Amino acid sequence: MTAVVQLADVHKTYHTGEVDVHAVRGVSLEIGKGEFVAFMGSSGSGKSTLMNILGCLDRPSRGSYRLDGADVSQLGRNALADIRNRKLGFVFQNFNLLSRTSALENVELPLLYSHRRFTTRELREKGERALQLVGLGKRLDHHPSQLSGGQQQRVAVARALINEPEVLLADEPTGNLDSRTSVEIMGVFQQLNEQGITIIMVTHELDIASYAKRNIVMRDGKILTDVPVAARLDSREEMRKLEEAHKLSLE
Repeated sequence: MTAVVQLADVHKTYHTGEVDVHAVRGVSLEIGKGEFVAFMGSSGSGKSTLMNILGCLDRPSRGSYRLDGADVSQLGRNALADIRNRKLGFVFQNFNLLSRTSALENVELPLLYSHRRFTTRELREKGERALQLVGLGKRLDHHPSQLSGGQQQRVAVARALINEPEVLLADEPTGNLDSRTSVEIMGVFQQLNEQGITIIMVTHELDIASYAKRNIVMRDGKILTDVPVAARLDSREEMRKLEEAHKLSLE
């Protein structure tokens, strides 16, 4: 399996006055093309900081980050923004949709910031295709207020897919949804992953993490466990280890 993400001894230290906060401490890992990985851990475990580094929203203080074979560890702000636009898609806990624009217009928005100029027809075709991928092909002209929470999150997922990213990053994507809707959204992620899209997700819920193929638990800026979900679900011992690691991460 070709590695799309490669981290080698990555550290992230924040300097706040006289105190240094070591948010990430020597993390090394690889994520292959087409994987579906869930990061778990309590507040302060380092998972959100690591997600920011993976999403080119921040740079490591030390260590190497290669994305799709290219070293992006020390790129400048403009170069990182270009990488985000071309290779990454983002889904957040809050849907971040523009309330006065249609689902289609919300999805088209990232293309307006692209270096390439699209015709109105091209914009619509790409937007419709993305919405069809998430099952909203018949809701193109609906505004967010006319959509359920789950449908709004589907629009957000479609918006993240519009640039055909190498990696889809999801930060607590079910955090604002009820249990039934969360299951629906995770089903969408699984379908996208089956189509070959690499997905990296942050969640604090074990049942949501079970939809991924690989679970990584972090604590104190380090990886505590890295377990394939199939092994976790099939083995009581692996399940026990992951639950204990998750409980430790929350202490």
